[in-house]
Amino acid sequence: MALYDYVGALRRGRRQYQASVSKGEYPYLPVLDAILSYTDIVSEVNLGIMDIPLEKVVGTKTEGRTSAFASNFMPLLSEKSEFGAKWAYLYDHQIEEGIHDPIVAYEFMNQYYVQEGNKRVSVLKYVGAFSISASVTRLIPKRTDDLDNKLYYEFLDFYQVSFNCDIWFSKEGSYDRLIKAMNKNPGEPWSEDDRIIFKSAYDRFSKAFHVFGGDDYDMTCSDAFLVYVELLGYDEVKDRIEGQIKKDLVKIKDELLLASRGNKIALVEQPEEMEEAPDISPLKLINWLRPFQAIEPQMLKIAFIHAKTAETSSWTYGHELGRMHLEQAFNGDIETIAFFNADSEPEIAGAIELAIASRCNVIFTTASQMINLSVKTAIDHPEVKVFNCSVNMSYSSICTYYGRMYESKFLMGALAASMSQDEKIGYIADYPIYGNIANINAFALGARMINPYARVYLEWSRVKDREPQAEFGKEGIAFISGDDMITPQTPSREYGLYQKNADGSLRNLATPIWHWGKFYERIINIICHGDFDRKEMKGKQAINYWWGMSADVIDVICSQSLPHGTSRLLAFLRNSIRAGSFQPFEGIIYSQDGQIQCGENDSLTPEEITTMNWLTENVVGQIPAFDDLTEEARSLVRLQGQTIYENTDMEEQREDSGTV
Repeated sequence: MALYDYVGALRRGRRQYQASVSKGEYPYLPVLDAILSYTDIVSEVNLGIMDIPLEKVVGTKTEGRTSAFASNFMPLLSEKSEFGAKWAYLYDHQIEEGIHDPIVAYEFMNQYYVQEGNKRVSVLKYVGAFSISASVTRLIPKRTDDLDNKLYYEFLDFYQVSFNCDIWFSKEGSYDRLIKAMNKNPGEPWSEDDRIIFKSAYDRFSKAFHVFGGDDYDMTCSDAFLVYVELLGYDEVKDRIEGQIKKDLVKIKDELLLASRGNKIALVEQPEEMEEAPDISPLKLINWLRPFQAIEPQMLKIAFIHAKTAETSSWTYGHELGRMHLEQAFNGDIETIAFFNADSEPEIAGAIELAIASRCNVIFTTASQMINLSVKTAIDHPEVKVFNCSVNMSYSSICTYYGRMYESKFLMGALAASMSQDEKIGYIADYPIYGNIANINAFALGARMINPYARVYLEWSRVKDREPQAEFGKEGIAFISGDDMITPQTPSREYGLYQKNADGSLRNLATPIWHWGKFYERIINIICHGDFDRKEMKGKQAINYWWGMSADVIDVICSQSLPHGTSRLLAFLRNSIRAGSFQPFEGIIYSQDGQIQCGENDSLTPEEITTMNWLTENVVGQIPAFDDLTEEARSLVRLQGQTIYENTDMEEQREDSGTV
């Protein structure tokens, strides 16, 4: 029987050998000594005896036996050889008693190379075993800028608290995301129970993922596990059995496909891209129109879920105005319902449950921190269309929507520079998240276009122990860009662009406007005309409605007392942006560090704008360190998923904030 199985293993080895040769790849096992000949090793650590995943055992330590195995650890020598007889003996031993003697292996870059026990590994891989006992020595390479090296050092930090060697990601920042999804803090040691429960949960997921066909996805099993945990929650998935996991994988298949394809986001910049779908080329989104699937407005019941109330939040107030506009625009044919104070995960989940229980078939969640539960809702309730108000979020099950507010900010910057008596202008930002950085830079570029010496002094309202107005007073700054809207409960004239004189008197000059009503009206029209069928986009691209002045969803309201020439200038710039003949982020643009971010004859792409993590050279100030933010701001930044902090030098941020 053992000889028969050796012949089977031999066939696998020879097939793998031929496949490697045909691809021009090395057909034998990789040799660690050869790899180390051009690698600087800074430390060796004895990890003792531990179970290691067989899929991570990839080669041999020395060259001695490498040619006896194909690259998949299956044998290449004849069944009549001494090697074949020993392999067959080990196979019988495994079947009768099991192989328990640990091998001797070296770990390098989270892969294992065998010094003693190659045949044991071969037999266990052949029978489909999951792991093997090994006495392991870890070889730690010198830090470099290579991606795999960076990932390995992130893995080492993760291993220090988890003692888990199974997890390996393909993208930076994923270990921190996993720890956050588990409701733990970076560097927080795990208990023995934590480690056992996590390993068991991951082992079950790994087996289910391979059965599901995960090996065909362009992602690691750990990448998929992170998507799974972020979507469904660690507390919910840690006790799942394999059968349940398989069903879950079917539900989230499109999200896995999207992640495996790089989380591509399709930014729909004009409503006409949807409404005139028959003219869209194959390189555009999809053939959205389905003329025989039209939905009547009376068939829709729409829920709006807000984090705050209209009385306490200008953001919620704006969306509530949009909801009321929606009811008027459809002459009362559409029924809407609003839920407020959904500011924590249980509150968000409760509001969504109430919306579904109320038979709502369209749900708008108006805060980016609601994104995960929005996606989970869409997965669990495919009959409900879910939208989340956020930018640069990549999910296939929902659509996201946001406005190009930076267009109005550019006009505000131009107005500020034209009215200011000196070169100093103030700007108060709230949260350091995607979208807001583009707004700051657009304001600064608008100011510089009018006055090349204009300097924009940046302050943050969500930074601890700092008062923006006091800082502006020290600099003698009179023209300030503040909050976009007032809050009904706490009315103030310090909103939009205003002039604050030394005697405390205020003069309002302009304010940017979110026409959320028109935004929602356009989205409902898209749904009603039957062109919301996203099946052809599922798993390929995430859809983000990213509309601006040309769609009438963003604008600027100016004071009637502005000088006539200034009003004409603003009208010209507004009309140029609306027509697409002028873009704020066009031409040569330098960042604060002197780097060219945009060439002389170029313009920034939508992706570059939405993921902007730098400030223009005429901005005085900086993106605050994470730990300098208020707890509310930190929570929002964490919940946004990939943040500007993950695309800047993370180590610098941590050093600045004292967390290293």
